[in-house]
Amino acid sequence: MYICLCNRVTEKDIEEAASNGATSLRDLRSMLGVSSQCGTCESAAMEVLFGAFEADPGLYYQVA
Repeated sequence: MYICLCNRVTEKDIEEAASNGATSLRDLRSMLGVSSQCGTCESAAMEVLFGAFEADPGLYYQVA
């Protein structure tokens, strides 16, 4: 599913970014451009990012 329509960022893109070290909205913005245009995707993007950590807690602890 698309999370950021402005930059064509999908849920899978955000999950992949999490596995590559993204831990914050700032990271997602830098890596994928999430929330850099209109900003309406911000809460959905964070929900997906935190969901990735819940699904695999090791992701967060590998980075943090």
